[in-house]
Amino acid sequence: MDSHILRKAAARLPALASLAVLRFNTRGTASPRGTSEGTFDGGKSEALDVEAAMAFVAAQSLPAPWLVGWSFGTELALKYGRKFEVEGAILLSPPLHRTSAEEVAAWRGDPRTLTALIPEFDDYLRPAEAVQRFASVPEATIIPVAGGKHLWVGEAQTRRVLSEIVAVVNPDALPLATNWDDEASMP
Repeated sequence: MDSHILRKAAARLPALASLAVLRFNTRGTASPRGTSEGTFDGGKSEALDVEAAMAFVAAQSLPAPWLVGWSFGTELALKYGRKFEVEGAILLSPPLHRTSAEEVAAWRGDPRTLTALIPEFDDYLRPAEAVQRFASVPEATIIPVAGGKHLWVGEAQTRRVLSEIVAVVNPDALPLATNWDDEASMP
């Protein structure tokens, strides 16, 4: 599923927080621009999509990459993210449907940052259950978001999510501006 929150991260964070954002859809994902090639495979073949994205990041010599996933994307980050040279993973609304307890626990002791934003009114995983499900990774930071819902709808929720991402990745860029001059940010 194409995510408005990731589109907004890609549109805003380069200008507001000096962060490069690579956004991609996995196989079979539909968006206004069409449907990705391939067929949804429940998180198995999508490992190749993550691998291709990380190969692109490496080929571009992008510094200090992070994995940021929303919903199903969090499952991929948890399942496959540890094998890549990343600074850590930020999970937005992780449902933990396709991620086993063992795959979550594999992050235990990993020196990289693992942060999960859990909406108060999530459709799949709420804060109290998230604390239990991530208990095997005491280093993980669980951030309950009051009033939040799975889709992070509305400008207040969008700003909260983007601010939490920046707080982890580039805290010196906080607080995020609410507007910017496109002309001034161009080289």
